[in-house]
Amino acid sequence: MSRVKHKLRRFYASAPKGMGELLVDELRDLGAQRVQGGIAGASFDATLETAYRLCLWGRVVNRVLMPITDVPAATPEQLYEEVHAIRWERHLAADGTLAVDCTGIKPAISHTRYAALKTKDAIVDRLREQFGERPSVDLEQPDLRINLHLRGDRARIAVDLSGGSLHRRGYRIEGAAAPLKENLAAAILLLAGWPDEAARGAMLLDPMCGSGTFLIEGALMAAGIAPGLLREHFGFTGWRGHDRALWRQLLEEAEQRRQQGLAQLPPIQGFDASEEALEAARGNIERAGLDDYITVSRHELSLDLPLDQPQQGLLVINPPYGERLGEVNELKPLYGTIGELLRGPLSDWPAAVFTGNPELAAQIGLQSERPVTLYNGPLECRLFRYRPRPSVHISEDKAETLASSPGAQMFANRLKKNLKRLRKWARREDIHCYRVYDADLPEYAVAVDLYRGEKLWVHVQEYEAPQSVDEEKVFTRMQEVLAVLPQLLEVPPAQIFYKVRKRQKGTSQYEKQAQNRQFHEVREGPCRLLVNFSDYLDTGLFLDHRITRQMIGAEARGKRFLNLFAYTGTATVHAALGKARGTTTVDMSRTYLDWARRNLKRNGISGAEHELIQADCTAWLAEQAGKGTRQYDLIFLDPPTFSSSKRMAGTLDIQRDHVRLLTDAARLLSPGGSIIFSNNYRRFRLDEDTLAAGGLTAEDISRSTLPADFERNPRIHRCWRIRKTAE
Repeated sequence: MSRVKHKLRRFYASAPKGMGELLVDELRDLGAQRVQGGIAGASFDATLETAYRLCLWGRVVNRVLMPITDVPAATPEQLYEEVHAIRWERHLAADGTLAVDCTGIKPAISHTRYAALKTKDAIVDRLREQFGERPSVDLEQPDLRINLHLRGDRARIAVDLSGGSLHRRGYRIEGAAAPLKENLAAAILLLAGWPDEAARGAMLLDPMCGSGTFLIEGALMAAGIAPGLLREHFGFTGWRGHDRALWRQLLEEAEQRRQQGLAQLPPIQGFDASEEALEAARGNIERAGLDDYITVSRHELSLDLPLDQPQQGLLVINPPYGERLGEVNELKPLYGTIGELLRGPLSDWPAAVFTGNPELAAQIGLQSERPVTLYNGPLECRLFRYRPRPSVHISEDKAETLASSPGAQMFANRLKKNLKRLRKWARREDIHCYRVYDADLPEYAVAVDLYRGEKLWVHVQEYEAPQSVDEEKVFTRMQEVLAVLPQLLEVPPAQIFYKVRKRQKGTSQYEKQAQNRQFHEVREGPCRLLVNFSDYLDTGLFLDHRITRQMIGAEARGKRFLNLFAYTGTATVHAALGKARGTTTVDMSRTYLDWARRNLKRNGISGAEHELIQADCTAWLAEQAGKGTRQYDLIFLDPPTFSSSKRMAGTLDIQRDHVRLLTDAARLLSPGGSIIFSNNYRRFRLDEDTLAAGGLTAEDISRSTLPADFERNPRIHRCWRIRKTAE
């Protein structure tokens, strides 16, 4: 048997969708050679010992298959003959038990169950013909489990050494409800960097631990415990080629490593609001032999989690996803609390959040690494990983050192030059909020905006760097910027707000970043407007539309004004103070409509003639165009580039849908009225021919609506005036 033990042969291992790279790494770590990854698994060369190790130590693998042969299988009859010719007496005793699993990719034999039945019949018939007795079928724990894989008119026949999916470690009661399979939890922990965190003694925390899968898998990983050590059955134990001495040796080695690893296990703690879930977790932890090493207790997710050892650690969490709109809305505060934890008590912890609802993940309000797609059963999910960045607070000594670097001096000189020009312009034009720097130097890719109210506030947005740029270099440059700004602008660091601006989709530019709820008043012409520097990516006042809003205010006298995709209603305030006869403000977000209401109230604007409507603007516009009961003299239409909110009936793609939007809006225009249409999509192309065919003319007014502080970025927005041709 020693020759067999050391003989290299080809094997195949499967893993859940999305774990291919992890599987390849696992195979190589456990001694596999010539590993070739595929969509649903990987083939590799290995000895029988390595295959056994994979069954025992594999954390993400599902099954380990040992191919016997590949045969033609164009018809059921041909498959039967080919399988019957295999020497099954080498693999299964005549009085043993058998099961056949069948999968297929465009198989010539369309019914996989029938193919499995023909395979079983061929094996049984051969052994009965030779020994006078036949194996019986055992679908649960057979002596030999065969995997039949049909691909076109070929069949790969393999022994399933795992004997069932290896995600079943043996510590969880079969049939008990659990949101995550064990190997999915292990994959998440690996992707979150838990092995490295555990090696340096960091704790593992799951504040919504449910049945404890993350905690148990994390403990097994940190202690170097073989995940298959608790399994009672493997597919090779009844196989006639099984090397029992080799298997005993591997089990003894794994048990020794278990004892050594438990002595060095870092703290692992979980909480859950459900006592029922905690009972399941305690049972699983006890069956895993880890009840002396993992603590779980009842506690709601909150900022005051009673940690046993509040040291450095990794937070991992699989919060509920929500299936219906009402459930999703109810879950938003929960995801917001996760963000507050990571900004507050656990601000220096890395974190991994696994969810099937990316829109809810946006409520966390922190920049994540590139999300990883994994599957929780058939459900496509995302793993969001958050790495703590060093604090942006800079000591005076360090700030002086950073500000004196050559790069910082280069940034400071450019900012001084911009300030000298723009401050004079702002005083002359009575402008209180403006941009003073917009990635003028590629190395310092930030936008710096000044907001003057009762104080001077500085809003800094760092444009997300490409992945090819070293993260440490990006962070150093950001610190240099934050060291220069207080000195040059003569403002304390507490009045400087910093964010990372990454490419946004749909309405995600409006998603919450924090929940400080601190609003400040600034002026824009005659308007008093509220801005918020911390809670959202944008402040509530788009500075590049300053001239557009002033133009609306100047034209609004005596007119009925409609503001669609209104955001915080700043254009409505300009129109109302410009003596508009009435205003209608429409937005899908109640948060922003409340903000708009506060802006109107701050300027003394009230009354039934100033209505605010919460609605999907696209659907509302189509509905009103069909009714024909409303008319407006001036319409401001500033939609997002793309939106797929669940509150909408469909999606909005401004390039695809702008003609329909403008056509519907034009049906609400009174004679002589006009639409101010703007968007920020840099590759946008207005379909003038189709608009003209529908009786509309378009005048490009982009250049005249571009403020002086945005001249360096002339494509910040595009703007047109749309009128009816007949006029």
